[in-house]
Amino acid sequence: MNAQIQRLQVLLRLLLAGGLLVWLWPAEGPLVALTWAALGFWGYGLVMLLGFLALPLINRGEATPAPALPGLLRAWWQEFWACERVFAWQQPFRAACEPDHLPDVANAANGRRGVLLLHGYSCNRGLWNGWLARLRARGHACIALTMEPAFGSIDAYADEIEAALRRLERATGMAPLVVAHSMGGLALRAWWRRHGCGDAGRLHRGITLGTPHAGTVMAALGSATNARQMRRAGAWLGELGAAETPAFRARLICYYSNADQVVCPAGTAALAGAEARYKPGLGHLRLVFDPGLFAEVLTELDA
Repeated sequence: MNAQIQRLQVLLRLLLAGGLLVWLWPAEGPLVALTWAALGFWGYGLVMLLGFLALPLINRGEATPAPALPGLLRAWWQEFWACERVFAWQQPFRAACEPDHLPDVANAANGRRGVLLLHGYSCNRGLWNGWLARLRARGHACIALTMEPAFGSIDAYADEIEAALRRLERATGMAPLVVAHSMGGLALRAWWRRHGCGDAGRLHRGITLGTPHAGTVMAALGSATNARQMRRAGAWLGELGAAETPAFRARLICYYSNADQVVCPAGTAALAGAEARYKPGLGHLRLVFDPGLFAEVLTELDA
């Protein structure tokens, strides 16, 4: 569903830019027409910039304050192009280009642990194309889900996560590692509540990237069920935490950033009882594309 929505969004952006170009070129000339066409296609980046500029206020009083203005501008610029890569290409048009990799059981005894990749809100499995290619090249069984319904309850994703984990367990004979971006980390915790059965050993490690474990102020802008579940001090998040054991949380690693414009304040992406790892200066999607973070995940995968 998200792929269809995002294809439509790209089409509408192209129509807007093309319409401005055709309308303005005869009367105003190419420079004005091209400027307005570019604003029509990429203007959302200016709205995104406002979110970054608000971070010093949102993160005020946090142990990890927002970067200074040059750092915020750099984070915004990198995040803008990460958004273009994800929402204008990988997810709408390339969501199926990197297949899951599940080796035959007869060829699976290579000592390589399997990996499950979980996307965040308004995303799909196309987010993980680069990860899938690199994990497959290293010989790891790997699955990237597109969790449906796109705007339903996070609890609804627990069963498909369970099915994917079972497939990885059968393929490798080992407890999988899960990497989850944003809302995907909450989906992992919802899986534990429904299917964990108190056995933390089913999960080698759960690594969350910019997950709103304590909610995010930005969730107030969303009306979908899963957006409401991510609001600060929400009942759903409280119930989720009450169902967890120290043994489960000890298997989690939570990455967070002081330049995350979606999950903020910054400390909301950490979780009591879990290991917190700080990646300064990275926007919300840039966490997925950070080479250092990926290298750290490989270290956990090989442990």
